[in-house]
Amino acid sequence: MFRRRKSPNNFKRRKRTASTEGLYSRSPPRTREEKDARTVERVNRVLGWDLPVPATEPKERSSSEEPLLGKQEGSSDEESEVEGGASVSEENPFSDSKEIDESDSASEGNPFSDSNEVEDQSSAEDENSSEDSDMVGQRNVAHAEESAEVEVLFANLEKLKGLTKKIQGSMTRLETNGKVVKEAIGPIYNNTQTLQVTNRNIDRINEAINKIRQPLDARVREEAIIRAGPRNTGLSDFLSSLKRIHMALAELNVTNLRSNQQVASDFANLLSQGNIQLQDLFLSILKENVQAVEPLHYTTKQLPFPIITHDNSEQLAQISSFISTSSNSSHSSQSETPTAPIYADIRGPYLAASLQNLATASINTTKKKSPDAVYRQGTNGIGMYANAMEGIFIAEYDNIRRIFPREEWGFVFDITCRKPLAEFAKTLRDLNMHIKSNLTTDCFLAYEVIDIVTPLSGRLDSRTGELKGHFLDAVKPIRETAKSSLADLLDDVRRKIQAIMVLPTDGAAIPITAETMTRLQEMTAYTRPLQSIITSLGDGNWTSPPSTGSSSSTPTFKSIDVGADGRQLLANYIVDTIDILLSNLETKARFLLKGKTVLGVFIANNVSVVDRMIRSSDLLSLISASTTASRLESWRKKGISLYLEAWRDPSSSLLDVQYTNRSMRPPSGSAGIIDSAAIIKGLSSKDKDAIKEKFKAFNASFEELISKHKSLNMEREVRSALAREVQGMIEPLYGRFWDRYHEIDKGKGKYVKFDKGSLAAQLANLG
Repeated sequence: MFRRRKSPNNFKRRKRTASTEGLYSRSPPRTREEKDARTVERVNRVLGWDLPVPATEPKERSSSEEPLLGKQEGSSDEESEVEGGASVSEENPFSDSKEIDESDSASEGNPFSDSNEVEDQSSAEDENSSEDSDMVGQRNVAHAEESAEVEVLFANLEKLKGLTKKIQGSMTRLETNGKVVKEAIGPIYNNTQTLQVTNRNIDRINEAINKIRQPLDARVREEAIIRAGPRNTGLSDFLSSLKRIHMALAELNVTNLRSNQQVASDFANLLSQGNIQLQDLFLSILKENVQAVEPLHYTTKQLPFPIITHDNSEQLAQISSFISTSSNSSHSSQSETPTAPIYADIRGPYLAASLQNLATASINTTKKKSPDAVYRQGTNGIGMYANAMEGIFIAEYDNIRRIFPREEWGFVFDITCRKPLAEFAKTLRDLNMHIKSNLTTDCFLAYEVIDIVTPLSGRLDSRTGELKGHFLDAVKPIRETAKSSLADLLDDVRRKIQAIMVLPTDGAAIPITAETMTRLQEMTAYTRPLQSIITSLGDGNWTSPPSTGSSSSTPTFKSIDVGADGRQLLANYIVDTIDILLSNLETKARFLLKGKTVLGVFIANNVSVVDRMIRSSDLLSLISASTTASRLESWRKKGISLYLEAWRDPSSSLLDVQYTNRSMRPPSGSAGIIDSAAIIKGLSSKDKDAIKEKFKAFNASFEELISKHKSLNMEREVRSALAREVQGMIEPLYGRFWDRYHEIDKGKGKYVKFDKGSLAAQLANLG
């Protein structure tokens, strides 16, 4: 079982020299009983056991068995032990024939010897083994020793079995005692765990009870704060109290205990009372800043309109935020802040009251001293009204931004401005009624309103993102009136010309021409709104008034022109107006005026007025020069042509008949000198009488036309133009005729009243 570690001493032990063999004599063989007794003694001494030693009889030793030194009998126990050990080692049956291996096997197989004893015994055995010669005796001794060792081992085994049984008995008793202890202590342990869990549950219940009792204990304190109101306790403390009440109420609602229903109801009442007090405070703070202001003071001096003070706006913001949060948590479907209507109800009338005077002034300034007076730009108070509205609305939007959250700015601003916008829309409706009743003279007020309100709506929309739709709805009636005014102005020209019963006999221009051109000149001050209006109508659609309810009718393809140039359309409208004016004047003049001379002068005078008023105003920049020149030139030529038709009579008297086949052929061109006497001499009496009649007819017609020309009322440009045209037509004809026939009365002046110089002077005086 146990194997001894080999040591170098074993090798030394096997190499014993002969010198050691001489120290001792060869031991005689011993009896089996002695060997067994010595083996048991050695085992008892080494292991400390108490095995019985077998009884042996002493045997006398022979002299040959005595040691050489004579000390065999006197050898100590130690030497005996060594010899015994050596014998056991030498007679090991499990070793081979070699003595070294036998010694090692015996040493390694003995589990009961320690290392020192085994080494000493091995040394003794090596020394004695060299001297033993009888192998048979040694084998017997070895077998006897092995038998003794086996008996010892069996005895130890029995002892171990006894110990094992004792240990098993002890284990059985321990297990039995453990079961008894477990059965006794187990219920106690389980009860202890149950008690610990129960204790923890009780602690938690106590904590929950204390937590539930906290709101109950705080009810008295919070109720005192709510009853006192925000002004007495301070807004911050009041809001904090309401927040605590709100949290406590939420916790009570979560527990849903019947015992807490009354407390929850009390907290709900406190929260409702607190919200009511906050709304009252919100209302009272707003009322501190609702005194109507005089808007002209701020607009004329370009000062910003007053806003709510910083402290008040902070308080209003805190109140609004809390009420909004409380409302959203209790009514999730409510989208608007409860304070928004309150704000609108207070600030809306303030805005309307501040602008009321300007609304009244806008209506009062429409009154005219003369019903035919044309509206002049800027004379109505609508401009100041719009400027004040823009300034006060922007100031109000700044107030809203500091009080309400961002997502509610537009909504609150919209409902706050509804009342002043309603008043503004009413003012525009009153102005529209006035414009309709005086459309031909006050249509320009409609253009001005559109020109003011449309940019105003755009500016406010860019600043606030709101109100553009409200302004466009308010100005829509006036816009429709402005659309219809374009066709109505053309019809007004027609109606006024048709209503004329008498035209000036001197061919002077009538007032309607100047009135129409003045109206067109006024339009140049409203090019922006007119371009928008005309673009919405479409090119040429102004010739007839729009049908009733056109605002809701489906627009035609002609009226929808995405790429239309509003400026060019306005120029086309002005040119159409001039054409309608001159064509209707011509028609009326042909019916009322007698004589083409007056008719021509009349047309030329009106064309001159039109041309002069175009050149002296912004119409010239609006209408292209080529278009204006071509249109007016055609009318100018028509008037001159009609006027010159009267001068065809005297010019026809200056025409004569010449015969080129006769002997006295007249010289061609002007290079030759014409002999009037010779020409007269060659005429027959009949031809001479005809020449005399021609001079007489020319003189009469010429003097009549000169007199009539001087009696006509012509514009300066017209008079000079007509004089040039008459001179260019009469003077060449008369000079030729005079050169040939002025000797018909031999200088008496009876038939030839004008020489070429005097005729030229007469014609020059026409201009």
